[in-house]
Amino acid sequence: MALSGQERRKQILKILKNSVEPIPGTDLAKQLYVSRQIIVQDMALIRANGVDVISTNRGYVLHSAKEVSRVFKVIHTDAQVEEELNLFVDLGGKVEDVFVYHKVYGVIKVGMNIKSRRDVRKFMEDISSGKSKNLKNLTSDYHYHTIIAEDERTLDIIQKELEQKGFLAKLQDYEPVDFWSNN
Repeated sequence: MALSGQERRKQILKILKNSVEPIPGTDLAKQLYVSRQIIVQDMALIRANGVDVISTNRGYVLHSAKEVSRVFKVIHTDAQVEEELNLFVDLGGKVEDVFVYHKVYGVIKVGMNIKSRRDVRKFMEDISSGKSKNLKNLTSDYHYHTIIAEDERTLDIIQKELEQKGFLAKLQDYEPVDFWSNN
Protein backbone atom coordinates (compact mmCIF):
# COMPACT_ATOMS: atom_id res chain seq x y z
CA MET A 1 0.00 0.00 0.00
CA ALA A 2 1.33 3.41 -0.96
CA LEU A 3 2.03 6.00 1.71
CA SER A 4 0.22 9.33 1.72
CA GLY A 5 2.36 12.38 0.98
CA GLN A 6 2.45 13.35 4.65
CA GLU A 7 3.38 9.82 5.76
CA ARG A 8 6.07 9.65 3.07
CA ARG A 9 7.60 12.95 4.22
CA LYS A 10 7.65 11.68 7.80
CA GLN A 11 9.39 8.54 6.55
CA ILE A 12 11.93 10.65 4.60
CA LEU A 13 12.74 12.61 7.76
CA LYS A 14 13.08 9.40 9.75
CA ILE A 15 15.49 7.95 7.16
CA LEU A 16 17.57 11.14 7.10
CA LYS A 17 17.69 11.37 10.92
CA ASN A 18 18.97 7.80 11.19
CA SER A 19 21.61 8.16 8.49
CA VAL A 20 25.21 9.20 9.05
CA GLU A 21 25.79 9.51 5.29
CA PRO A 22 24.03 11.66 2.69
CA ILE A 23 21.18 9.76 1.00
CA PRO A 24 20.75 10.15 -2.77
CA GLY A 25 17.26 11.04 -3.96
CA THR A 26 17.21 7.95 -6.15
CA ASP A 27 17.78 5.76 -3.07
CA LEU A 28 14.93 7.48 -1.23
CA ALA A 29 12.70 7.04 -4.29
CA LYS A 30 13.47 3.29 -4.42
CA GLN A 31 12.88 2.82 -0.67
CA LEU A 32 9.54 4.66 -0.81
CA TYR A 33 8.37 3.33 -4.21
CA VAL A 34 8.02 6.74 -5.84
CA SER A 35 9.82 8.66 -8.56
CA ARG A 36 12.85 10.85 -7.98
CA GLN A 37 10.70 13.85 -8.94
CA ILE A 38 8.28 13.08 -6.09
CA ILE A 39 11.25 13.07 -3.67
CA VAL A 40 12.35 16.48 -5.01
CA GLN A 41 8.82 17.82 -4.43
CA ASP A 42 8.72 16.28 -0.94
CA MET A 43 12.03 17.95 -0.08
CA ALA A 44 10.60 21.32 -1.13
CA LEU A 45 7.58 20.76 1.14
CA ILE A 46 9.77 19.58 4.02
CA ARG A 47 11.92 22.71 3.69
CA ALA A 48 8.81 24.89 3.49
CA ASN A 49 7.85 23.49 6.89
CA GLY A 50 11.09 24.79 8.38
CA VAL A 51 13.20 21.63 8.34
CA ASP A 52 16.77 22.31 7.24
CA VAL A 53 17.51 19.68 4.59
CA ILE A 54 20.71 20.23 2.64
CA SER A 55 21.22 18.93 -0.90
CA THR A 56 24.79 17.81 -1.49
CA ASN A 57 26.41 16.20 -4.52
CA ARG A 58 26.17 12.88 -2.65
CA GLY A 59 22.55 13.20 -1.56
CA TYR A 60 20.32 14.76 1.06
CA VAL A 61 21.47 15.51 4.58
CA LEU A 62 19.35 16.63 7.47
CA HIS A 63 21.13 19.60 9.00
CA SER A 64 20.57 19.39 12.68
CA ALA A 65 22.14 21.84 15.00
CA LYS A 66 23.11 19.08 17.36
CA GLU A 67 24.38 20.63 20.49
CA VAL A 68 25.82 19.00 23.55
CA SER A 69 26.18 20.44 26.99
CA ARG A 70 28.24 19.85 30.08
CA VAL A 71 28.19 21.33 33.54
CA PHE A 72 31.56 22.49 34.86
CA LYS A 73 32.20 23.21 38.51
CA VAL A 74 34.70 26.04 38.67
CA ILE A 75 36.43 28.30 41.14
CA HIS A 76 38.28 31.57 40.58
CA THR A 77 38.51 35.11 41.86
CA ASP A 78 36.40 38.08 40.74
CA ALA A 79 39.44 39.33 38.82
CA GLN A 80 39.39 36.12 36.75
CA VAL A 81 35.71 36.18 35.71
CA GLU A 82 36.40 37.78 32.33
CA GLU A 83 39.25 35.36 31.63
CA GLU A 84 37.01 32.39 32.46
CA LEU A 85 34.11 33.57 30.28
CA ASN A 86 36.45 34.39 27.37
CA LEU A 87 37.96 30.91 27.68
CA PHE A 88 34.52 29.36 27.15
CA VAL A 89 33.59 31.44 24.10
CA ASP A 90 37.06 31.45 22.54
CA LEU A 91 37.09 27.64 22.53
CA GLY A 92 33.65 27.36 20.93
CA GLY A 93 31.35 27.19 23.93
CA LYS A 94 28.25 29.12 24.84
CA VAL A 95 27.73 29.94 28.52
CA GLU A 96 24.11 28.95 29.05
CA ASP A 97 23.91 29.78 32.75
CA VAL A 98 25.67 30.19 36.05
CA PHE A 99 24.51 28.54 39.24
CA VAL A 100 25.61 27.80 42.75
CA TYR A 101 24.74 25.00 45.09
CA HIS A 102 24.00 26.63 48.42
CA LYS A 103 23.84 24.28 51.41
CA VAL A 104 20.75 26.06 52.76
CA TYR A 105 18.96 27.45 49.69
CA GLY A 106 19.84 24.67 47.25
CA VAL A 107 20.47 25.46 43.60
CA ILE A 108 20.32 29.11 42.58
CA LYS A 109 20.54 29.48 38.80
CA VAL A 110 20.63 32.44 36.41
CA GLY A 111 20.60 32.31 32.60
CA MET A 112 23.54 34.02 30.89
CA ASN A 113 23.46 33.23 27.14
CA ILE A 114 27.05 34.40 26.57
CA LYS A 115 28.40 33.32 23.19
CA SER A 116 30.99 35.95 22.21
CA ARG A 117 33.63 38.28 23.62
CA ARG A 118 31.18 41.11 23.02
CA ASP A 119 28.68 39.36 25.32
CA VAL A 120 31.48 38.92 27.89
CA ARG A 121 32.32 42.64 27.76
CA LYS A 122 28.64 43.55 28.20
CA PHE A 123 28.34 41.21 31.18
CA MET A 124 31.49 42.65 32.76
CA GLU A 125 30.20 46.21 32.26
CA ASP A 126 26.85 45.31 33.79
CA ILE A 127 28.35 43.57 36.82
CA SER A 128 30.87 46.35 37.48
CA SER A 129 28.40 49.23 37.09
CA GLY A 130 25.88 48.07 39.66
CA LYS A 131 25.71 47.19 43.30
CA SER A 132 25.34 43.51 42.45
CA LYS A 133 28.10 40.99 42.87
CA ASN A 134 28.88 37.74 41.12
CA LEU A 135 26.70 34.81 42.16
CA LYS A 136 29.84 32.79 42.97
CA ASN A 137 30.48 35.04 45.96
CA LEU A 138 27.64 33.30 47.83
CA THR A 139 29.64 30.06 47.90
CA SER A 140 33.27 31.09 48.43
CA ASP A 141 33.88 31.43 44.67
CA TYR A 142 32.64 27.91 43.81
CA HIS A 143 30.06 27.91 41.02
CA TYR A 144 28.90 26.01 37.96
CA HIS A 145 28.32 26.80 34.32
CA THR A 146 26.31 24.86 31.79
CA ILE A 147 28.31 25.11 28.58
CA ILE A 148 26.80 24.29 25.20
CA ALA A 149 28.97 23.35 22.22
CA GLU A 150 28.69 21.69 18.82
CA ASP A 151 30.33 18.47 19.97
CA GLU A 152 31.87 16.58 22.89
CA ARG A 153 35.38 17.25 21.56
CA THR A 154 34.87 20.99 22.07
CA LEU A 155 33.69 20.38 25.64
CA ASP A 156 36.74 18.16 26.25
CA ILE A 157 39.04 20.96 25.03
CA ILE A 158 37.27 23.44 27.31
CA GLN A 159 37.60 21.06 30.26
CA LYS A 160 41.31 20.55 29.62
CA GLU A 161 41.89 24.31 29.45
CA LEU A 162 39.92 24.86 32.67
CA GLU A 163 42.15 22.27 34.35
CA GLN A 164 45.31 23.91 33.03
CA LYS A 165 44.19 27.33 34.27
CA GLY A 166 43.32 25.90 37.69
CA PHE A 167 39.65 26.86 37.31
CA LEU A 168 38.16 23.36 37.43
CA ALA A 169 36.91 22.33 40.87
CA LYS A 170 36.15 18.89 42.27
CA LEU A 171 32.61 17.87 43.23
CA GLN A 172 32.10 17.30 46.95
CA ASP A 173 30.14 14.43 48.50
CA TYR A 174 27.28 16.70 49.61
CA GLU A 175 26.72 18.12 46.12
CA PRO A 176 23.89 16.58 44.12
CA VAL A 177 24.86 14.77 40.97
CA ASP A 178 21.62 15.86 39.28
CA PHE A 179 21.55 19.60 39.98
CA TRP A 180 18.17 20.06 38.31
CA SER A 181 16.21 17.64 40.45
CA ASN A 182 15.94 20.31 43.17
CA ASN A 183 14.41 22.94 40.85
